[in-house]
Amino acid sequence: MVDNNLESSRQRAEELRREIEEHNYRYYVLDNPLISDTQYDRLMQELLRLEKEFPGLQSPDSPTQRVGGQPREGFSAVKHLEPMLSLANAFDISDLLDFDRRVRGALPGETVEYVVELKIDGLAVSLYYEHGVFMRGATRGDGTLGEDITANLRAMRSVPLRLRQNIPALEVRGEAYMSKDAFSQLNSAREEAGEHPFANPRNAAAGSLRQLNPSVTAARRLSVYFYGIGHSRGIELPGHWVGLSMLAELGFRVNPQRVLCLDIDEVIETCRRWQDERFKLPYSIDGLVVKVNSLHQQQRLGATMKSPRWAVAFKYPAEEARTVVRDIFWRVGRTGVLTPTAVLEPVSLAGSTVSRATLHNIDIIHNKDIRIGDTVIVHKAGDVIPEVISVVENLRQGNEIPVGEPADCPECNSPLVRQEDEVAIRCPNPSCPALLREGLIHFVSRGAMDVAGLGPALISLLIRENLVRDAADLYVLEPQALAGLERMGPKSAQNLADAIAATRDNPLHRLIFGLGIRHVGERAGKILAEHYGSLDELARTTYDELVAIPEIGPKIAASIQEYFQNPENLHLIHKLRSAGVNTGAGVKTAAQPGPLTGKTFVLTGTLEKYSRQEAKEKIEVLGGKVSSGVSKKTNYVIAGDSPGSKYQKALALGVAVLTENDFEELLQEQ
Repeated sequence: MVDNNLESSRQRAEELRREIEEHNYRYYVLDNPLISDTQYDRLMQELLRLEKEFPGLQSPDSPTQRVGGQPREGFSAVKHLEPMLSLANAFDISDLLDFDRRVRGALPGETVEYVVELKIDGLAVSLYYEHGVFMRGATRGDGTLGEDITANLRAMRSVPLRLRQNIPALEVRGEAYMSKDAFSQLNSAREEAGEHPFANPRNAAAGSLRQLNPSVTAARRLSVYFYGIGHSRGIELPGHWVGLSMLAELGFRVNPQRVLCLDIDEVIETCRRWQDERFKLPYSIDGLVVKVNSLHQQQRLGATMKSPRWAVAFKYPAEEARTVVRDIFWRVGRTGVLTPTAVLEPVSLAGSTVSRATLHNIDIIHNKDIRIGDTVIVHKAGDVIPEVISVVENLRQGNEIPVGEPADCPECNSPLVRQEDEVAIRCPNPSCPALLREGLIHFVSRGAMDVAGLGPALISLLIRENLVRDAADLYVLEPQALAGLERMGPKSAQNLADAIAATRDNPLHRLIFGLGIRHVGERAGKILAEHYGSLDELARTTYDELVAIPEIGPKIAASIQEYFQNPENLHLIHKLRSAGVNTGAGVKTAAQPGPLTGKTFVLTGTLEKYSRQEAKEKIEVLGGKVSSGVSKKTNYVIAGDSPGSKYQKALALGVAVLTENDFEELLQEQ
């Protein structure tokens, strides 16, 4: 007998998947969303509820399965259906003309068209779809065998999980990359944490995809453009240009900056045009790819052991410039890490004038033997960050000044420290003016408390006038005091005071991120706020409880413990609470004897009607206990939107899983 409820739920789940993927396609591929984020979230929540109620409805191509929770133990090997060959290089116009002569020589008397595409600086990937469903993905590897990164690719929203047509078999190739903006932000965060920055966006993209935790991939702003077909069954195409259009119709993100050229002269013109235009792109390219358009001609041209004869990569010369290091100074960041910067003789580079370049850390200065007065070669890492790449040693005059490791903080003169296992040099003084300044800049930034109109210059002025000594002081600033500042009239002062006051009710995760706890980024702030519900609860937690939370690793856990063991930080939180800033409930309700006495609950995902703290208090008021980890002793797992690995573990152990509606019914029964 057919279960009508199950069948109607199956149909609705399929309808929701199609609708959600359509909105993903419009948002991430076409950049033309049709609905609001709230409407999108409602669709996703409905699908999650159906898949929880009927676990058999869950499928690998469901949008709910994008982000995996648990790190994998290692990468397995994947054999590409067609080899992923590397491209031969052309470094100048004569190389392009030679390529054209070879192609036309192998195709005598035939007309040859070329497709020119941007060569994005990222990581080549191969994705396999079966009957329109994403099955697996891999890196290029050695061209024959790649590493299985399916879970990481699934976490990227620009990767379609189901195609817009049912193609029996399709292996597509793409380039995963990180935008210039995302690359710059990631490196800034790594330097603040005392970690080595990525050398360029390509390394950043590879490092984000070739690691074992899909949640890391999900948290970083990666994108992918698809540029070709490796293997297919069920489709016939006349040429590469049409193939790119077909990929776009299937739902793949295809770069719009592509040109169909009728001859090599048009190819050369395109290459010359992009010589300077490339610096205006939001991502890095290191050249263009030129391909014979006709697939029939491609087959006849064939390939060598390493490269296809029908394609070539035109590489632009590296944008480098020669200049002189006038000085080197050290900047203290919000976590106390010192970063060296070279002051340069101004020089034109990659579309702008460069007068400073990051040197990252003391080890790089010593390894490259950079001295004040040196003539150096600079470039822009990823067309973004000016960087010294080498010293022109034969131009040294003998009066260049070597750079030693600083002993004292340039801001407060405190002795600096350097851990044995870290490259970072730190100022340990929590009262260092630089830590206060940089910490406040971070506290009011967009991802944190987001105080409109309060920038670095004004923060420096507030500190100089002794109006603020910590973040809590911002909330007791009077408009009259602000109006007395330079270039600050009564109206501007009132606007700023209102902007600060408006952030008192910000969500807890913004405050957690704004506190500047080492290694705690925006995503970790959201996870912690959802899990604990208040700063008091977070302060009372243990290391073991922290590392049991998905995505909260040992580094983050240790840093959180260290932060809340500092009396000055606890005093700051007390001042923030006293100033009316939302720090969460702040009161832990002790479990009392009641209807749920002896029952252990675990909360996972985002609840619609309750905050994590509210749900926890309702359980504890009835005598129940809330645990951070799932075990055989767990009685119930309450699963909200986007549940993590706890939900999967509950299913594996046979623990009862409650939806939010089930939870409400349970409460009403008591």
